[in-house]
Amino acid sequence: MLNEGVAEDPIEIGSRRELFVDKALIHRTTGQLSLRLHHPIPRETVLVYDAPWEGNSTNYHCIFKDGDRFRMYYLTRNVSFQNKQLRVEGLRFCLVESEDGVHWRRPNLGTHEFDGSTDNNIVMVQADVDPFNARMGAPAIFRDENPDVSPDARYKTFISSKSPIGMIPMKSPDGIHWTPMSDKPVITNGSFDSMNLGYWDAVRGEYRAYWRYFSAGETTDEKWEPAGIRAIRTSASKDFLNWETGFDLQYQDGHEIEMYENIIYPYHRAPHLKIGFPVRYVDRAGAPSTSDPSGADQADAARIAKWPRSLKALPDFKSRSERATLSERFGTALTEGMLICSRDGVHFHRWEEGFLRPGIERPGTWNYGHQFIAWHAVETPSSLKGAPNELSLYATEGGWQGEGKTLRRYTLRLDGFVSAHASAKGGILLTRPLEYHGDRLSLNFSTSAAGSVRVELQDERGKPISGFSLADCDELFGDTVERTVSWQGKTDVTSAAGKTVRLKFELRDADVYAFQFQEEPN
Repeated sequence: MLNEGVAEDPIEIGSRRELFVDKALIHRTTGQLSLRLHHPIPRETVLVYDAPWEGNSTNYHCIFKDGDRFRMYYLTRNVSFQNKQLRVEGLRFCLVESEDGVHWRRPNLGTHEFDGSTDNNIVMVQADVDPFNARMGAPAIFRDENPDVSPDARYKTFISSKSPIGMIPMKSPDGIHWTPMSDKPVITNGSFDSMNLGYWDAVRGEYRAYWRYFSAGETTDEKWEPAGIRAIRTSASKDFLNWETGFDLQYQDGHEIEMYENIIYPYHRAPHLKIGFPVRYVDRAGAPSTSDPSGADQADAARIAKWPRSLKALPDFKSRSERATLSERFGTALTEGMLICSRDGVHFHRWEEGFLRPGIERPGTWNYGHQFIAWHAVETPSSLKGAPNELSLYATEGGWQGEGKTLRRYTLRLDGFVSAHASAKGGILLTRPLEYHGDRLSLNFSTSAAGSVRVELQDERGKPISGFSLADCDELFGDTVERTVSWQGKTDVTSAAGKTVRLKFELRDADVYAFQFQEEPN
């Protein structure tokens, strides 16, 4: 039995689904059991950006389910090198749609002209926001699920104001036609040179916003000299117009990591959990992380010759070297997706292990701009006949010069970001005190053919509850996103509902991704 000093107050989990994406519910683990980060599996290329208005550097994707279809918005632009300067032009915001998340089409919106025709999928261009003293930036569009939202503001986003720099809220009745909600920025304490986003948090009954800032230097409309590291700031609002003072995100590891983007959103199967896919920015040659307006950071042949051998062995060395002559970091920086998770929107558990690695070397990979994950993961049908739905994530490949970028789909099992994993020698996970509601316990788990999972319900002192011990638990094996636990053939756990309990998981060659106390359907 437990005898470890002052008793903890129970964590009220009710009947919500809990994932092992952090250690918030874990008291201790023993044996060969640990939390294991899982990596998205690369699937097909779902989009090739070859429309004449899309350019060669498409990025900043946002995707959500809207009725019986998925909508995905993205920023198009064309990048070229002229007189040792990086030239970016042709910024447009576009829309594609899909029924299954795999096959996408460009709807003919008819709202903007390109080369004399309105037969295109362009939603927004810079001229649309010029009257508001703004730049289009990288709008992160979302469908507002606030039950009190007005029909003319069903879709929302932010654009970037020029002076002062900040975030101007926009609204739309259909996701295509946009008007400003304010004539001035409503958030100004940041840098905003990235995808800055907001959403309705149904669990907390408020809007949340996340945006870029630099930890040092100056980033204003009058002076742009960022320094320090790229980081993320957040705030809350009841109306999307009046925002609280921002908070800098806090991490359990305490380390300084350059994070490009944030890609944070409530996970749809457990919306009390805010899951983010920020982009880790790493420079493997020690180049400054910000470009120098004077050109002092431009790499010549002598500097390039000193690059690490592994960097020079990566794909597209010729293009990488050309980019470095503009700013060394354009050729030496690498990016990949990370995983972060929060229960309050401010304090995050950050997995330092790469979540979406650059992957096997091939043209268009292992560069600055690779593996920017779309905002956010969505649930899609599995390609395996008879298998349950899965999570689809989308990330970019290619870019910088020549042909346009492509978008690749990746998949994870539902809830499959992290698991409690044990080897064949087995291990134990004991939760902190919990209080639940429901009459059955369901698990999302996977075992080998020889593996197993058992669960014990303990009282607040750590004593097995009669009838719910490990010895009573019927062995679970298989691979399923939802199966009910039984003890000597019985599944009813209402006798302990509303009381303080702990869960003891015994795993052998197995993974448990999530658990949930549920009400038996009528």
